[in-house]
Amino acid sequence: MNLKFCILFSFFVRNVIARGGYRSTSLSSAAGFENESYAGSGRHLIEENQSHHPRTDIARGYMTNSELERAVKEFGRRCSHISRIYSIGESVRGFPLWVIEISDKPGREEPEPAFKFIGNVHGDEPVGRELLLLLANWICDNYKRDPLVDLIVDKVHLHILPSMNPDGFSFRRRGNANNVDLNRDFPDQFFPWNNNEDARQPETKAIMSWLREMCFTASASLHGGALVANYPWDASLDKRKNYYACPDDGTFRFLASIYSKSHYNMSLSKEFEGGITNGAAWYPVYGGMQDWNYIYGGCFELTLEISDNKWPNAKELPTIWEYNKMSMLNLVASLVKTGVHGRVFSSDSGRPLPGLITIKGINYTVKTSGTLADYHRLLVPGERYEVMATVPGYKSKATHIWLEKEEATNVDFILDPEVSSDGTLLRSICDCGRKSRLLSIGYFWGTHFEVYLVLIVVLAFLCFLLTRRIKSNLLKQRSPPKRSVLTV
Repeated sequence: MNLKFCILFSFFVRNVIARGGYRSTSLSSAAGFENESYAGSGRHLIEENQSHHPRTDIARGYMTNSELERAVKEFGRRCSHISRIYSIGESVRGFPLWVIEISDKPGREEPEPAFKFIGNVHGDEPVGRELLLLLANWICDNYKRDPLVDLIVDKVHLHILPSMNPDGFSFRRRGNANNVDLNRDFPDQFFPWNNNEDARQPETKAIMSWLREMCFTASASLHGGALVANYPWDASLDKRKNYYACPDDGTFRFLASIYSKSHYNMSLSKEFEGGITNGAAWYPVYGGMQDWNYIYGGCFELTLEISDNKWPNAKELPTIWEYNKMSMLNLVASLVKTGVHGRVFSSDSGRPLPGLITIKGINYTVKTSGTLADYHRLLVPGERYEVMATVPGYKSKATHIWLEKEEATNVDFILDPEVSSDGTLLRSICDCGRKSRLLSIGYFWGTHFEVYLVLIVVLAFLCFLLTRRIKSNLLKQRSPPKRSVLTV
């Protein structure tokens, strides 16, 4: 009896734990998969304690963390003309979180959109880390040979973090070295249980700091255990499994469909219509990275489930790469193929103005970058929009655009400073960009540098004269009075 119960129980708990929670819905076989690991009525998962093979065999053929680090650095040497390597922090056990930036001007700030890929969020979902290295090398090998690659390298800053959770990979488990699920460790819009940033995991804090320093237009994290493109919201206030749309629901569906339709057979899914799903409709996730990116980072992030098997045999990686290659490339390229892009300037000085971009009818604000005041607003193509630029101390401006399909629209805004009733300019620097406070100081000095320099020299000279005068007076006061000498 106990044996039967154990068998039934073990079958019951074989539900997917890919993006986050347990769910009982099984994924029907997707048409077109010839490899048997993708076939069948249920997902073929390798859970932490449910593998039929020795644990050491699970990672056979996958890069170890040391091998991954060497591969990243080797890529940096081989493709130094279009890349740079940097770290955003360390894991609990001190392993660097290496990032590859790919651009024709890596490390330089340009008025271009930025995209980031994050792999291996869960330690037991390593397919993403392998695919991201393949993606980087494929871009390097095909630059100046493939028009799509040229578009990405020349017009986008692509950042690739192959492994967010290297410690979890080493332990062959979902959580990090502290056994914390990193996709539950971000601030949540509904429940404030983890709003203390000091209590978060170092990997989580590294991602949060990364987004404070860099403006990302869009992003995607790669997971395993299903085959679907997931978009916000990931949860709802009532904790029920219902469709819960975010303000940019249409844009997210458009982005998710780009990935799904470019994939070998994701769009043919029998469980998810079109191969895409709203997160809350699938199952609620609280403290997830996807919603945090959209709310706090101004970044449109998707959660991509790219393999039914969480830890497939390494021999299947070339096939999985071929199935996902065009999806990954087309998703990044969509940042410059559609949407509205531009910069915001001051009419009186011509300098860039960090500000806010809003779309009438959509309750969401996009911030410009701090230095160049460029913005990149993703929208569903084939529709008309009213775009408005706002900067405190300046008169807001709006314009109507028709967003063509497969063609981005460029709109620059030149704002006039507001004037008070007595004719005084009411200018101020908007704290909209991530570096705006430093920029306000830079602009203050940069606008009339020569005048400020002359004033500084004059003030320094006056201070010098004043100091000498004070010292002279003090010496006179301290010197003893002269005595008279009488002669007889």
